[in-house]
Amino acid sequence: MSTASSPALSALDLVPVRSDQTTGDALAATRSLAQVADAHGYRRYWLAEHHNMPAVAATNPPVLISMVASATERIRVGSGGVMLPNHAPLVVAEQFALLEAAFPDRVDLGLGRAPGADPVTSWALRSGGGGVEADAVDRFADHVDTVLAMMSPDGVGLRLATGEHVLRATPRARSVPAVWLLGSSDYSARLAASRGLPYVFAHHFSGRGTAEALALYREGYEPSEAHPEPRTFLTVNAVVAGSAEEARRLAEPNLHQMVALRTGQPLRAQQLVEEAEGHDLPDAHRDLADEMLRRWVVGTPEDAAAQVARLARTFDVDEVMVHPVAGAVDGTPAGRAPAREETLRLLADAFS
Repeated sequence: MSTASSPALSALDLVPVRSDQTTGDALAATRSLAQVADAHGYRRYWLAEHHNMPAVAATNPPVLISMVASATERIRVGSGGVMLPNHAPLVVAEQFALLEAAFPDRVDLGLGRAPGADPVTSWALRSGGGGVEADAVDRFADHVDTVLAMMSPDGVGLRLATGEHVLRATPRARSVPAVWLLGSSDYSARLAASRGLPYVFAHHFSGRGTAEALALYREGYEPSEAHPEPRTFLTVNAVVAGSAEEARRLAEPNLHQMVALRTGQPLRAQQLVEEAEGHDLPDAHRDLADEMLRRWVVGTPEDAAAQVARLARTFDVDEVMVHPVAGAVDGTPAGRAPAREETLRLLADAFS
């Protein structure tokens, strides 16, 4: 269904860990998935930050970005995102300045304000080692400004009793990463607009309030030198297979996991398809599952491409970031995620 208005495609990866995988297996699967995205013309490949979750190995975006960028050739690689309140701004600026130096013009720094963890883990990240102030969430806007300034060639000046001290993330920056603000509420939309930064709403996770957040961002946008116009895209969960029935079947493990997350159940490694089929969702949770599934892109390549194109038109974006959530069947090689790879491959081919 190649048309002049077809959106560019990108990919989001949480590095899921299945019940038949080790962490090393999940990382190997991510490398293969990124290579599929690279080979099929995806614009960017972003990696999330989550902590203390049995089914997610994306705990450290900078490390994952280095791994993926080294395994690919042309695709932009970035964070979707770094949860800035968990980290000292200088550390983030140094990490991404080094990544940009190693992979020039291929690095995106997506910054988020959410914890990406349960309250105890958030405490351990922010206060347990004494390295990040307790009010880091409230100071998010200031820390965004600090990261931007530290990554610039001029650095940022700190006024101390002994005089001004300049901090630079790297001694001789030739370029800086592209910085995006991420969010699932209107806070980051307003902040991105006021700073003249690109912005992404977490449609794949929330599914509600997307149009309102994007409208706030566009209406309040203050042009910057780097970005004279507002820039955004859409994220969506997707499963694409040869038949609608197979796509729906492959969606079941991730659907079970999302229901568990939303209803406060214990989180475990992601089930295989057969395991999910053997554990029906409680009737009380079926409406929630159906509601979530309606916001996903699930179907044949032709149907999925039509859904993606419709989302792009609805929200007036020229790029859609696909989070491939297809599960694996029993007997799948531990170091691969063939159904996730097929989702990216089939969708790209449908737009070609």
